Amino acid sequence: MTFDCTSTLLATGGCDGTIKLWDVVKQYCTHNLKGSSGVVHLVEFHPDISRLQLFSSSVDCGIRIWDLRTSKCICVLESHYSAVTSLAFSPDGQTLISSGRDKICSVWDLKKKAVKRTVPVYEAVEGGVVLSGKSDYSQMGVKGEGLHFVTAGSKGVLRVWDSSSARCVFTQTLPDAPALNTEEGDLDPYWACFSLLMKFVGYNDDILDVKFLGKDDTHIVVATNSSQLKVFELATNSCQILYGHTDTILSIDVFRKGSMFASCAKDKSLRLWKMDLKSGRVHCVAQGSGHSNAVGSVACSRLKKGFLVSGSQDCTIKMWDLPDPLPDVGCEPVLMTARLTERAHDKDVNSVTISPNDKLLASGSQDRTAKLWSLVFGVFSSLLWTRSWPRPQRTAPSKSGAFKNSAASGGHSRGVWCVQFSPVDQVLATASADGSIKIWSIQEFSCLRVSYTYMFKELF
Repeated sequence: MTFDCTSTLLATGGCDGTIKLWDVVKQYCTHNLKGSSGVVHLVEFHPDISRLQLFSSSVDCGIRIWDLRTSKCICVLESHYSAVTSLAFSPDGQTLISSGRDKICSVWDLKKKAVKRTVPVYEAVEGGVVLSGKSDYSQMGVKGEGLHFVTAGSKGVLRVWDSSSARCVFTQTLPDAPALNTEEGDLDPYWACFSLLMKFVGYNDDILDVKFLGKDDTHIVVATNSSQLKVFELATNSCQILYGHTDTILSIDVFRKGSMFASCAKDKSLRLWKMDLKSGRVHCVAQGSGHSNAVGSVACSRLKKGFLVSGSQDCTIKMWDLPDPLPDVGCEPVLMTARLTERAHDKDVNSVTISPNDKLLASGSQDRTAKLWSLVFGVFSSLLWTRSWPRPQRTAPSKSGAFKNSAASGGHSRGVWCVQFSPVDQVLATASADGSIKIWSIQEFSCLRVSYTYMFKELF
């Protein structure tokens, strides 16, 4: 859909092959244009309102020009052989530039309704805009009065093209590329400073984890169904996209002061990130590997001494020391090696969490149990106790001498998906796929309360 330059007309393209125009002020349909082949996925008004023309493209890869006075298609521009992804007009309205996933851009003479030049761009293009003649773009190789346009495509690169010579005059890789503003066909002068002004991300798919970040919770960091992390500034909704993981990120946790956080993913690794509190920029400072399967959960220490604990689908939990000192901004992330490893459960470890005083660790697993571990001076001592349902059983210490399991709590009939300590009371909460949330006493290892969420039970 798109608005005209007066913002009073709205054009929408549908999967039924029709285009409808709507009077936004009076709230009724003014036109119903028929004749497109298949789904109409692109519509754009001509910037000169006196022409009363609408341009559209559908699955047949043609560009149709509609006369809104007669509601008829007056011409079909044919050049692309794959989906047309953008339409951009020159400042004088006499030239149209179309981009497509066929790795070309076409420059059209709208008077002759013919293609003037085909520009090979060597990548599927998802968007394009025309540079206006009002600003100085000489730093990007734009010289003379010729028409230049910008493309963004599948390679994650912004390119500036000279339409007369079909030559690329400037290239800048993402995500540090300048911000684009295509309102009224003009580009914002922030192009000239080569800095990203603001980035908005609207489609996030599944949200797997979210945490507050920053000294006063000024940001949130979000793990979605992807290998990138998204950090949103709450005041402006501007977003940073953090690259590093190579598979879906499953869990994140933030250190007490809010300037550092950790993430873990299906790529069997975890990463440590640090935020510059002045600029708000986030950088990866360390990465760790050693698990043999996806890392499903990570927990940060709560007091000053810094360490991490991770839980994995390889049934183990690992403790990681933070590098000291941390590398400076711009340096390569340092490698972290696990200080301790223990086989903690019989199935996937879904969740780990550390108590507010750093003395206890809880883990929840697909084996239907939650376990409580005692941390001694930042390490795990030997395994002394397990607790099964309904009564406790004493077990021999582990040979590793690394862990001390204070209690293993049964009672859930399906996997335990989340464990969490209370910030004020000596209790532990566990949430399970059986639809129940249980509150456990840390001192007595007994269940204090059970809440059932029947409406969600059938989802698992």
